[in-house]
Amino acid sequence: MPRKFSLWEGFTIAVLAVIACVMLLPYVWMVLSSLKSNMDIVSGSGGFFPSKPSLDGYRTVFSEAPFVTWLLNSLVTSVIITVVTLFTSALAGYVFAKHQFKGKKLLFILILATMMIPFQVIMIPTYLITAELGLVNHLLAIILPNLVSSYGVFLAKQFIEEIPQELLEAARMDGSGEFRLMLRIVMPLILPMLSALGIFTFMNSWNNYLWPLIVLNDESKMTVPLALVYFNGTHQVNYNVVMSAAVLITIPVIIMFLIFQKQFIKGLAMTGMK
Repeated sequence: MPRKFSLWEGFTIAVLAVIACVMLLPYVWMVLSSLKSNMDIVSGSGGFFPSKPSLDGYRTVFSEAPFVTWLLNSLVTSVIITVVTLFTSALAGYVFAKHQFKGKKLLFILILATMMIPFQVIMIPTYLITAELGLVNHLLAIILPNLVSSYGVFLAKQFIEEIPQELLEAARMDGSGEFRLMLRIVMPLILPMLSALGIFTFMNSWNNYLWPLIVLNDESKMTVPLALVYFNGTHQVNYNVVMSAAVLITIPVIIMFLIFQKQFIKGLAMTGMK
């Protein structure tokens, strides 16, 4: 028999449904606007749904700009940043969680302190270092400053501390070195956390706008968030084209979430274990 919900459960579900609809409304509006003409959007005469759905906005995105190149630039930088960040976070987290060395607490506190510093504070010195290295207008200018995450180190340490020390000692007795121990035992055990951190890292890198805007002015090196500015005219904004670009930018993030959905939810659920 189907389960009967209590009055409180029904009310809770209804409230959550309303909240979900409110949160999804901007995304639905974005998709529907991408199918409208620019005149309908500006005048507001087309209503919420497009009267005559059209893919002209998407055609303009691909025909008037190297959008595929920008997608590849964003994909390359985001994947490299995500993979390296997961590795460095797991490695540093393992060292802080399972090894003792002089100055460990002070070093960990300094790493956590960097989480409190807004990027805007270090933006100018970071740019000067990037320019001194000759990396302006190069994808490495986006990749190198983002290969280590203090939040990732903290999260990895919290998870790895829960791994029984006896398990690691048994692996050492079998002749496993520290690096192999981390790859073969530690990382599989913290996979849910790595999945959640990976999705957050990928999203932040994919949606990063301010830093690429500063270090990239070569059109062939641009990333997809800069496309939203590219399609803004000097005197008029082609809203249907901008909305079409925004939809295309959102799709890879949605695909990644769907692939790692179970691990992501499990990782978030386990973050409060200590």
